Amino acid sequence: MKQFMAEDFLLSNRTAERLYHSYAKQLPIIDYHCHLSPKDIYENKQFRNLADVWLDGDHYKWRLMRANGVEEAYITGDKTDKEKFLAWSKTIPMTMGNPVFHWTHLELQRYFDIHEVLQEETAERIWHKANAKLTSGSFGARDMIETSNVEVICTTDDPIDDLEYHRKIKGLDDFHTKVFPSFRPDKALAITSDGFMEWVHQLAEANGQVIQDYDDFLQTLRDRVRYFHEAGGRVSDHALERVVYEKATKEEAAMIYKKATAGEGITEKEENQFKTVTLLFLSKVYKELGWVMQFHIHALRNNSTLGLAKLGPDTGYDAMDDGELAKPLVKFLDHLDRSDCLPKTILYSLNPKDNPVLATVIGSFQGGGEPGKMQLGTAWWFNDQRDGMLDQMKTLSNMGVFGRFIGMLTDSRSFLSYPRHEYFRRLVCDLVGSWVEQGEAPNDEALLAQIVENICYHNAKNYFNFPVHSLKNA
Repeated sequence: MKQFMAEDFLLSNRTAERLYHSYAKQLPIIDYHCHLSPKDIYENKQFRNLADVWLDGDHYKWRLMRANGVEEAYITGDKTDKEKFLAWSKTIPMTMGNPVFHWTHLELQRYFDIHEVLQEETAERIWHKANAKLTSGSFGARDMIETSNVEVICTTDDPIDDLEYHRKIKGLDDFHTKVFPSFRPDKALAITSDGFMEWVHQLAEANGQVIQDYDDFLQTLRDRVRYFHEAGGRVSDHALERVVYEKATKEEAAMIYKKATAGEGITEKEENQFKTVTLLFLSKVYKELGWVMQFHIHALRNNSTLGLAKLGPDTGYDAMDDGELAKPLVKFLDHLDRSDCLPKTILYSLNPKDNPVLATVIGSFQGGGEPGKMQLGTAWWFNDQRDGMLDQMKTLSNMGVFGRFIGMLTDSRSFLSYPRHEYFRRLVCDLVGSWVEQGEAPNDEALLAQIVENICYHNAKNYFNFPVHSLKNA
């Protein structure tokens, strides 16, 4: 019987142990998609206690606490931080088998040197030991990042953001992690949302100009992409609840934009035409600048009307969607490919049934001498657990080129989330090690080390082409 979460956690054979400890463990982290606050990074945010850093805003934990019967007052309500932590300590033993069970204990071990199992009986000791470090004044947000050996962070940023804190971070002489913005223009496509026109006004203000028509709208979006580029941005990100492709001319999209901004209703077909033309335009801009485009697909968000009304979005009321995917996605990518305007692209789906679809779709658009140009994105959100990660990697290895996979990201708002990279790296090593032990891959140390190190670090470093030097005056 192995000790709980000891040195060889998730490593089921000797080859896996050797690969992890000799090659994967010490590699820097490139976190190319997360939701950390640039302001918190710059200010090296200090946290009041373990509940503040652990539970505030963490909808993964909130969902589990609700499922365990915890009253909302102890989750997002007015109970004290300690009362919320104690409620979590009673919940965590019930989550055995859930990735959050493992992440919780990895975080206790790696950041606080606490190797006890969190439960009601140990909660008081863990609370005081972790809080002593958190309130020492020397363990803020930046300290957590550096403790985790993070080389690059890509935050998620609205086109209207002025990127003030990204520039301030570049001016820090004692912080060596590079923090770049990612361009997240979801609101630019949300033409039927109540807040669309207000956002367009904010976009115009951010760019210092008036947006009078669709041409101005597109030009302003192009300007904002270039603004992000000058600040070191090399990645876009799009949350596509569903992929649409509805053929239309730019002139037709302009008329749809004019109708919507005049307060006239538009049909579903017109909405899809606008989204298609606008997203194709942005994709071409990304290609011109050598960016990577990310599509996060099939999240069914804000399912609880009551939860959304009370707490707002991103509070734990989301699920997987199961809509049509292959045909509209292929049409969209093929449109770009025909005119040599398809940028490097990463496709993620929240529904794991889509992984074989995405794996074969990306295989249709590889080429141009770019290794792994089209990527099957790592197991995301509900899937970033042992089975989900292994299934994604096995799908990729069965249908594509596993050795070009760009690996893990956190997709997190928490500064304590970096052990997720460790979790992933252990699984990579265990998968490759299992192939070797079963005679399905050669026991070639140099080859194995290359595959593991590339997936855990080098592939991402080469794929994104981030600026080497800090652009302090960008």
